[in-house]
Amino acid sequence: MAGKSSSASSAPSNYLISLVWIGAILYGAGIFLSNAYAIRLQAIQEFGPVIHEFDPYFNWRATQYLYENGAKKFFTWFDHKVWYPLGRPVGSTIYPGMQFTAVFLKRYVFGDSMTLNDVCCYIPAWFGVIATFLVGCIAYEASLPVNSGGTIFGVALDAVRGRYANPKAMTGNARSRLFGLSSPSLECALFAMGFMGVVPAHLMRSVGGGYDNESVAVTAMTLTFWLWMRSLRNKDKYSHWFGILAGVAYFNMVAAWGGYIFVLNLIGAHAAFLVLLGRFSDKVYMAYTLLYVVGTALAIQVPVVGWSPLKSLEQLPACAVFLGYQLLQYCEIQRKKNKLSRKDAFKLRIQVAVSALAVVTLIVVAVTPNGYFGPISSRVRGLFVPHTKTGNPLVDSVAEHQAASSQAYWQYLHILCILAPAGFVIVLFRFGDASCFLFVYAVTAYFFSHKMVRLILLTAPIASTLGGIAVGRVVAWSISVLIGEGEEEEKATKKGGSKSDGKKEGKKRKEKKSSSNSHGLSGVTAIRDGFVEASNSTEGKIVKAILAVVLLGSLYMQASTFKDYSWKISAGLSNPSIILKGQTREGKIIKVDDYREAYWWLRDNTPEDARIMAWWDYGYQITGIANRTTIADGNTWNHEHIALLGKALTGSVEEGYEIARHLADYVLIWGGGGGDDLAKSPHLARIANSVYRDHCPGDVTCRAFGFVDRKGTPSPMMEKSFLYNLHSHRIVPGVTADPEKFEPVYRSKYGKVRIYKILGVSRKSKRWVEENRQCDAGGWFCPGQYPPGLKEILGKKKDFAQLEDFNRGDSDAEYQKEYFENLNNPELARKRAMKKIKEEGLDEPEKKKDPIPTKVKTLSDEEKVEIYSTWEDTEDTTLMWKIVNGNAVDDLERWLKADPGAAWLRSADGRGPMWWAFESKNQDIVTILMKMGVPHSDMDKNGLTPVDLLKD
Repeated sequence: MAGKSSSASSAPSNYLISLVWIGAILYGAGIFLSNAYAIRLQAIQEFGPVIHEFDPYFNWRATQYLYENGAKKFFTWFDHKVWYPLGRPVGSTIYPGMQFTAVFLKRYVFGDSMTLNDVCCYIPAWFGVIATFLVGCIAYEASLPVNSGGTIFGVALDAVRGRYANPKAMTGNARSRLFGLSSPSLECALFAMGFMGVVPAHLMRSVGGGYDNESVAVTAMTLTFWLWMRSLRNKDKYSHWFGILAGVAYFNMVAAWGGYIFVLNLIGAHAAFLVLLGRFSDKVYMAYTLLYVVGTALAIQVPVVGWSPLKSLEQLPACAVFLGYQLLQYCEIQRKKNKLSRKDAFKLRIQVAVSALAVVTLIVVAVTPNGYFGPISSRVRGLFVPHTKTGNPLVDSVAEHQAASSQAYWQYLHILCILAPAGFVIVLFRFGDASCFLFVYAVTAYFFSHKMVRLILLTAPIASTLGGIAVGRVVAWSISVLIGEGEEEEKATKKGGSKSDGKKEGKKRKEKKSSSNSHGLSGVTAIRDGFVEASNSTEGKIVKAILAVVLLGSLYMQASTFKDYSWKISAGLSNPSIILKGQTREGKIIKVDDYREAYWWLRDNTPEDARIMAWWDYGYQITGIANRTTIADGNTWNHEHIALLGKALTGSVEEGYEIARHLADYVLIWGGGGGDDLAKSPHLARIANSVYRDHCPGDVTCRAFGFVDRKGTPSPMMEKSFLYNLHSHRIVPGVTADPEKFEPVYRSKYGKVRIYKILGVSRKSKRWVEENRQCDAGGWFCPGQYPPGLKEILGKKKDFAQLEDFNRGDSDAEYQKEYFENLNNPELARKRAMKKIKEEGLDEPEKKKDPIPTKVKTLSDEEKVEIYSTWEDTEDTTLMWKIVNGNAVDDLERWLKADPGAAWLRSADGRGPMWWAFESKNQDIVTILMKMGVPHSDMDKNGLTPVDLLKD
């Protein structure tokens, strides 16, 4: 009677605790989700609904076309305003998921209350919040007791012993709450949302205005992962049907981003890993089969994807897992039907595998000569080679394709660099079919992100999930200790056993004797039981309470630090590159809007059919804002065409002009120092030389094109170039654009952009291009052709062959070999190039004038703002960092005497010489820079001032 009375009296108390607990969880989720939304709106609040960067302008233009013309015309849209004169079939070569999402929201949700531009600007923030919630769902699923009752060691031992899956043995214990919810699952979900909401690794692709594919794709990816895990939920006989929903979510991912290949192969790798762990079952088979069949059937409907899931070497591993699952299921059916022993079942699997391998080999041999299998792309190939370069100078020129450093991980993950490994260890000891996915995801995401810094984005969901699991379990334990829940459950267990299991506990213990949790670890169990008994003593409870308070206090302090850090990072990420912030000498903050103003000038002052030559980076912005025809853009689908553009810009004035007059009416140049066109030009020359081998003969990496010293003196080849002459027109003494070839028509307020009109344009070539498009039978696919005026130059090209393109009959092994040799030893390559210049007498122009001014040059405030507001990684910023950190005061003084603008340089992270001087505690250099007026209180991309680095 006493026991019943005690149980009855504790029921209202437990119910009240559960209500308070659920209320706290809901309140916390609301805070975290609202915080996730607010942190992404900083850009919109400061700059208004402005689209950022380069690629988002293409996405905006495609969305606008879809909205105005409908889906049918969109998928048959051949755009002749891009990649002139070739054009591009846009609707069939992009991942249109984001565009369709934006148009749907505009038409059926917001209507006239929001413009299409505003919808596009807010989409990253909206979907960032949804992704935050879905990461919480992933953490919840992985932490459920039915999904986390084993250990990886026990599961592996089961696999070695040949034991088949036992769902009951994989179920752990948890504190049951209301509505079937449990603790600590919800705590883990809550804190996973908290981390995902503000982690910079996710913010970098989801701030307002960043209308890029990843902003929607991360949401689709996390939805796919959660539904895949949900389809594997233990002790739920219908859970595999979630595989259908996972397939639909995967289709959404396919439509949104090319990174769907990662999602497909990651799930395939997890499915294969489950087989290795002996966890293959009817449920796992049905879940993966449904996901793959539904997902692939829908994916091939996306025009840009087509049949690649069954042809591309990058996607065939998941297909191989699918076929393997069919063979395994057949063997399982035969094993159960014929009651085969373990040995006979193993023989059957070997026989079936050998037969299947023979059939597959014959098929591969038959179709490979016909070019059935597509090559691995250079970007993907770069993830598996030991070096950080791919062999393709176009890909290697992109900064975000470089390897990630430990500093990059800390910058984008911060405290999760510590918490995520802790959560990883917890998952190993709270193991199950669904939670096992986190193990595979973590290992894979770290491997690929380490190879390419851009892919740190992929670590955001898994790092947040693992960090949430670690913190959630600690918080749940701490609160249970402080409110005495553990003590209540202990008393109840002693009197009547577990509340949830009751009379079944004895039976369950018998089942667990051979489960994944024990396996003869009686010694460890005894130690654990002794520890539990000691911790339940009076002294033990006091110690646990103190520890709980310390843990909660420490976590609160770390959480506050992480939040403040993330908001500072977000402020830097929220600066749209198309609008820059600068500071005058008087400390006044100004906005530099040179780029948009230049594009608006093109829109308002040039004919509608005007063709604009510019480096491919700016193509999207020119077509998206100025609505003018461009030579190339960021799609980079045609390596040879970009090489032609690079040859025009980095070749001699005469050669560049002869190419330009057949392709363009105007030339747009980015100037103003920092990461302008001149800083990028060595990459342009290298790309040109990969196709036109006479561009830099005998020098595959074009070391002869660039700056010959730290003062910015151009090499003879650069000095003669088309780009250098237009970039330095009337800025560098003695440099003037040929007035018979070029007419300066526009210079932006702060000198960031210059536009020249090309004189003597070939109207004949322009008409020929318009009249000689090759349309197919459908009438919409009409690629253009190069005009006959370029026949001579095009006859010199050698199509670029990637290492992985085995379908080509020829190869370019000699070029690739020399390319890597030069990259691995750049100093030797540069010396060879300089030696060749001297041998051929090409250095004479350099001797005609002294590039170093005889007196100290002064800078105007506008010039300082130009340099200081440009954040780019260049050869100059790298050199400046080396000088400051090496305490080369004399070298710095000589450089600043020749070019005082170098004092105002800033790298891509917003730091410059003043930051580096404080960081290295170099008082002499700090004094020099302060005398020149360089401020020491401005913030970098992370919100840190130079003084903050000194404190560290």
